[in-house]
Formats: sequence, C-alpha cells, structure tokens
Amino acid sequence: MSRKPAPAQQGQRSRVEVTFDRPQLLPQLFGEYDSNILALEERLGVYIHARGQRVVIEGSAEAVPQAREALQDLHRRVIRGEDTATGLIDAEIAMSSEPVFTGIIRAENDEGAAPPIMIRTRNKTIVPRSLTQTAYMRALVSNDIIFALGPAGTGKTYLAVAQAVAQLITGSVKRLILSRPAVEAGERLGFLPGDMKEKVDPYLRPLYDALYDCLPAEQVERRIASGEIEIAPIAFMGGRTLADAFVILDEAQNTTPVQMKMFLTRFGQNSRMVVCGDPKQTDLPGGPSASGLNDAVNKLEGIEGLAMIRFGIGDVVRHPIVGRIVDAYEGEGRTDA
Repeated sequence: MSRKPAPAQQGQRSRVEVTFDRPQLLPQLFGEYDSNILALEERLGVYIHARGQRVVIEGSAEAVPQAREALQDLHRRVIRGEDTATGLIDAEIAMSSEPVFTGIIRAENDEGAAPPIMIRTRNKTIVPRSLTQTAYMRALVSNDIIFALGPAGTGKTYLAVAQAVAQLITGSVKRLILSRPAVEAGERLGFLPGDMKEKVDPYLRPLYDALYDCLPAEQVERRIASGEIEIAPIAFMGGRTLADAFVILDEAQNTTPVQMKMFLTRFGQNSRMVVCGDPKQTDLPGGPSASGLNDAVNKLEGIEGLAMIRFGIGDVVRHPIVGRIVDAYEGEGRTDA
C-alpha cells in the first residue's frame, strides 16, 4: 500500500500501530484495491499504511481511535468469514463513534498487578476504589437482584448506571430503566408547572447526572426518545413486567413497603435489578421503620440470586470531608437525617 496521505482533521495529531496476527487475511481486510482503507481515509481524514503485519494509522487524536476500532472490528468479521464490503465502513465508523462500554470484566491478575475487576470504556477504565466496590462490581455481573446499601458518595448509583449502559450498548438488555421515589427531602416544592415529565424531572435529576456522565448528551436524549432509556418515578412502575431490562431504583430508602414489594415483583426474564439506598436515612414521615428498603432487607436477606452489598463511611469516594460529615451525623445516633 502506497498512497498520498488524505487530509487530516484539525486538532492534535496522533499515530498508532495495530498488529494483526493473521497477515494472510489482510488483503480481505483491506478490500479490493484497498477499498476499505480508502473509505476509512476519506471519511475520517486519516492516513493508513501497512508494514507487514502492522498497520499504521495517522491523523487527528479524535479520528485515529475511530479508524483503529473500525479496522479491528472488520478484522473480526474477516476471521468469522463475514462479508467486509465497502458499504460496511459507514456502519463501522458510526459504531466506533459510540462510547464503548464492554461492561464489568475480570482482569488478568498477574501477581496482583491489575485490579481483579473493572469497568472499561473507550475513554477510561473504572476500577474499584474500595474492597466493597470490588464486591459490588462482582455482584453486578453475577446476581439477578442487587441491594447496594450505604451512605451517599460510595459509588452505588454511578457504578450501577455504568454497568447498565454497558449492557444496553452491547445488546444484552433492550432497555435501561432508572427510577426513584418522588419524595421531597424536607422541602415542599408545591405544584410544579409543565407536563408530567417536567413535573417529575426535578426528583430524577441525580439519575440524569449519572447517565450524562456515561453517555454524550445527544445519545442520552436520542435513547430516551426511542424508549431505550426510561427515567420515571416508582409510581409509574405498577402493573408492568420489566423484561430484557436493566432496572435501577435509587433513593430506595424513601419507598414504602408496599412500593418496594410492587417494584421488586416487576422483575422479568433476562433482567437485572439494582436497588440503591441508605437504610439509616429516609425522608418518609415515619423514619427508617417506615422504609420499604429496611423492610425488604430484613425479609429478603439470604435469598438465592439476590445480593446485599453494604457500604460504610470508609467507602465514600467523594471529597474526604464528605466521609467526615457522614461520620459526624451518624455518630450522633440520628436516624432521621
């Protein structure tokens, strides 16, 4: 292969080498008259050339990773004996521009050099920051229903949303459903203006925040519009069967026992459900004794397929002062914070 470089996109330049272990397949990968390579160069503004088993990609810092991933996926298609016509290039580029969550994976543990489990995305790798997070991440891939119990700032909701997005993108579930009770935290918001979505969105904003941290805003909005992602108060869950879905209930300490039973019995085939909350806090008038979360923990502990992961103050991963604040409040023996 020997051609003049295609015009590169503006921005910081990047260069990577990709080695393919079956060089006899490279002609099929490149396409007739290097048509696949030419298409990638034209669409992404990169320059691609081969040196034996190695393929060198040069271009902007944004385009090079896309070209590399598209080539690697095409190579996997060749190995499987699938078609690699030039028409697939646009689809491969579109897929490579999606944020890639491979989900929670177990790392190769060579003498303890790598964490035993992680969530890997294209831009970063999320590793557990405490022993409890390690146990939680394992539970997220091995149990049907997971209760994540503990104070704010321990990563309960964030890690659950990251794994949920992973499974949605990889196709192991068809929907992502995020829910929480519409209970006011010691405030009276009164009659809110707007349609139903506008009325309940203030209660659901923390879930949006976690979601936007895992996906670009335009993809969040597109998937919400298509119904792939649903964000709704727990009151909207009644009468439904949530199959082929990753379901997360946040602030579960603010559910009543009736609401919690209703929610848990929505569980359907090929689904996973995560219930996040702090048993020591509730905004319900009756305090923790009125919480559906505490009721469920007492009744369901030890059931097969259900995991209870308990976080403590030492697992808080926000600013260190947050842990000290939580410790100060809980040290007073308060139960209605």
